Amino acid sequence: MADPADATTTPQPAAQPAELDVDLAVIGFGKGGKTLAATMAGRGSRVVMIEQSDQLYGGTCINIGCVPTKALVYDAEHGPDSLPGPTRYHRAAQRTEALTTMMRGKNFAMLDTRDTVTVLTGTATFADPHTLRVQAGDDTLHVTARTIVINTGADPELPPVPGLRESAHVVTSTGLLARAERPDDLVVIGGGYVAVEFASMHAAFGAHVTLLERGERILRTEDDDIAAAAAEILAEAGVTIRTGTSVTHIEDDGTSALVRYTDHDGAEQTVQADTVLAAVGRRPHTTGLGLEAAGIETDARGAVVVDEHLRTTQPHVYAVGDVNGGPQFTYVSLDDYRIVLDHLVGDGRRTTADRKAVGFALFMTPPLARVGLTEAEARASGRPLLVARRQVAEMATVPRARIVHDPRGVLKAVVDAETDQILGVTMLSHDSHETINTVALAMRHGITASQLRDEIYTHPSMTEAFNDLFANLRPDDERG
Repeated sequence: MADPADATTTPQPAAQPAELDVDLAVIGFGKGGKTLAATMAGRGSRVVMIEQSDQLYGGTCINIGCVPTKALVYDAEHGPDSLPGPTRYHRAAQRTEALTTMMRGKNFAMLDTRDTVTVLTGTATFADPHTLRVQAGDDTLHVTARTIVINTGADPELPPVPGLRESAHVVTSTGLLARAERPDDLVVIGGGYVAVEFASMHAAFGAHVTLLERGERILRTEDDDIAAAAAEILAEAGVTIRTGTSVTHIEDDGTSALVRYTDHDGAEQTVQADTVLAAVGRRPHTTGLGLEAAGIETDARGAVVVDEHLRTTQPHVYAVGDVNGGPQFTYVSLDDYRIVLDHLVGDGRRTTADRKAVGFALFMTPPLARVGLTEAEARASGRPLLVARRQVAEMATVPRARIVHDPRGVLKAVVDAETDQILGVTMLSHDSHETINTVALAMRHGITASQLRDEIYTHPSMTEAFNDLFANLRPDDERG
């Protein structure tokens, strides 16, 4: 497996004593944990932040997740077409590395410059419910804390395919982001959000991309018509999609990998690639934490079990972010921080049950965003529905997509026919990652479909698509 190259510009924390007694210890530098550490330090608490790698100061998002992937997607969409794809990718990778290095340093300084914060680079293991043993190189430190927050994130999963772990050509998303050279032939194993995002981005840089999905279609948590529209866009971009496949073996000949799989008819097939991306999901990172020594329970997938206040089975230990088995989004981790902070210094009433209408965005080109229910999920609820589905290219009153040369995609809304309540909106369109937030805000505050339909929006913008979309709500017998 390929590992990220070490950067040389990351600041290092100063040497620390072998014993520390603090108010708060945070394991992992991700969004929820680092924000809580900074806030509590600002209130005068003594805080220790423990991060296993100096390449992850700031967490997954800025180093191996949201920031580098979206920077590459942007450059794939906006880079000069006059340059060859490999050159464009190399320049984009260099820019991305500079960006993440800068942000990593700023995140480190955000905590390290505070008098009451100690940053430790090493691996933390629970010795008992209040004590962490931190191994930093050859040094062992013991940290005793009144409150501990587990913020260790999640790791890419590897499917149990013979030859996969042994091949030098197989990478996870982390390994692929660490490479400054674009693959020529990329095989992506998986058909979910990470798989589709990387397939779309690398195809835009000119790579030959083959996506192998086990199910009968990609994006299986979306409606069939949305998944089909996304697959059509990917195919037009040059991605070869094979569904109903089962990868059976990977053979490494030194210069490339031969991926063997069976197709939907059970026939054996092969595809050659210089790079194979395993993108089949992420698993909470709890291995090696010694949770059993602290009496902290995990579920079948290894996620830390928490209550609605994000407390573990030890009430002074919290788990925030991807490690607690919730939605794996940076902005959810930030909301985890708000819940824990309220429990530590507020009135303790904020809980995970308060979350409503949390959207997501998949940065293919154009992006796919959704908030609320799919049509299939809404129908399963048994309530009467109104549904609108509009091809972006057919929306004459929404010229923004044509102005930016990308009228591809589809918009879809699902509404309760009796209450006018918005149940869900899916947007596969230019700027959907931004416009979906308007719908999410409306849903959280009880704004109806009719109100969004009749609102005043700037022109030309993608937000004004809601005038058209919600004006086209129809019951099944009128949809045709």
